Amino acid sequence: MADDARHVLGRLDAQVTVVEHGDLECPYCRAAAPILRALVERSGGRVRLVWKHFPLFVVHPHALTAALAAEAAGARGLFWEMHDLLFAHQDHLDDSDLRDYAVTLGLDPAQVAGEGAQVFADVVEADYTDGLAHGVRGTPTLFIDGVRYGGPIKLAELVAATAAG
Repeated sequence: MADDARHVLGRLDAQVTVVEHGDLECPYCRAAAPILRALVERSGGRVRLVWKHFPLFVVHPHALTAALAAEAAGARGLFWEMHDLLFAHQDHLDDSDLRDYAVTLGLDPAQVAGEGAQVFADVVEADYTDGLAHGVRGTPTLFIDGVRYGGPIKLAELVAATAAG
């Protein structure tokens, strides 16, 4: 599985890599976020999380623009901050909202929403294509060291699944 590791939570040299194919408008991804963060934080540096965009744009009308906004923030070193803001305000993801979140993070709103964010369309598309190539059909979909994880997204189960890595 391609791992360009643009958006990594945890140590870059961690022994175990969890790749999440996620959608920033998906309520299940929002629910998984604190669990995955806890997995990384409690691993003592053994586990890292890599985010890949998989916007389910047919069912989530703002997923694609949210992904572009997150990429724009990521280009300025603020991916996880935008990720968390978008999940915290998942019911407010139109361009006006995205511009407000940009201001909150000290970013140029014109680069985070609308035409300015289109610069990142190829990156989001590459993540989406990578997900399709690996059989991703919904979100969140996790891979642990390249192997699809099919268990529940609960901390104890993820700790056990990553312990062997």
